[in-house]
Amino acid sequence: MKKFFVMLALAWGTVGAFAQNEADSVAAVNNAVTLAKEVYPQKEEDGDLYHGLTRKLTFDRMIPPYGLEVTYGKTTHIIFPSSVRYVDLGSPNLIAGKADGAENVIRVKTTVKDFREETNMSVITESGSFYTFNVKYAEEPLLLNIEMKDFIHDGSEVNRPNNALDIYLKELGCESPKLVHLISKSIHKDNRRHIKHIGSKAFGIQYLLRGLYTHNGLLYFHTQIKNRSNVPYEVDFVTFKIVDKKLMKRTAIQEQVIFPLRAYDYVTSVAGKKDGRTVFVFDKFTIPSDKVLVVEMHEKGGGRHQTFTVESEDIVRAGVINELKVK
Repeated sequence: MKKFFVMLALAWGTVGAFAQNEADSVAAVNNAVTLAKEVYPQKEEDGDLYHGLTRKLTFDRMIPPYGLEVTYGKTTHIIFPSSVRYVDLGSPNLIAGKADGAENVIRVKTTVKDFREETNMSVITESGSFYTFNVKYAEEPLLLNIEMKDFIHDGSEVNRPNNALDIYLKELGCESPKLVHLISKSIHKDNRRHIKHIGSKAFGIQYLLRGLYTHNGLLYFHTQIKNRSNVPYEVDFVTFKIVDKKLMKRTAIQEQVIFPLRAYDYVTSVAGKKDGRTVFVFDKFTIPSDKVLVVEMHEKGGGRHQTFTVESEDIVRAGVINELKVK
């Protein structure tokens, strides 16, 4: 009988110890939560995550949106400084698209009448600019044709946060469109002819390669058209292709066409006794020793075509862009 009471006492002690341990664990958890509330009382109450350890977005990080009115019976056109690459609409109440034949014009209108909820629209352009709009319905919009300012390239900081980052586009790799634009502009302003042995001359027209530069995986070709005749020269198209030296005058079977990523101040017409310059931007490429880069310029409605070649050694000797004064 005595042995039975001893075993019963041990059992009650075990249960009591387990209950005490569980109570201590609950208390510890409660104490931890209470501690968090004591350390960050205001954060717990206003709903911030992670007990206030997240950093709030402040207004200096915001790109202020433009106000845009649209309607059902009329189309709003927005003209951007460069080609549009991306458009996002915040509501199915809106419909937007590029204007036919224009890469930098967006047309916007509504799909329903009198929608009350304000929505938004975002646009990214080829220059790396980001535009955002708060859009609302208006029976008679005040502005139907809008021209947007190129606030990235004009040096203005209006409507941009002080620490705004450029938008990078896939084809330019790790180079920002803004820097590509500035480099091309700086090259274009350079009046010196750094390459004097590459070019063509026929029919009173000269087509020259003035300079060849490289920076951050991109190649910059500075070309010039000189019209020494009295007849205006209309450019139809310019092609860049890598061909075998032995097949240059025979076939086009082995041609590899190289397409420029950008063309700064692309010349389409040169009046008599005038000249014009263009800076073409390419993804980095090299030329095998048995091939050459052929640059051809065709005249629109005429036969004064121009052709010059670039050797592998010329590409390798491309100048470093850091030597230029980029502004």
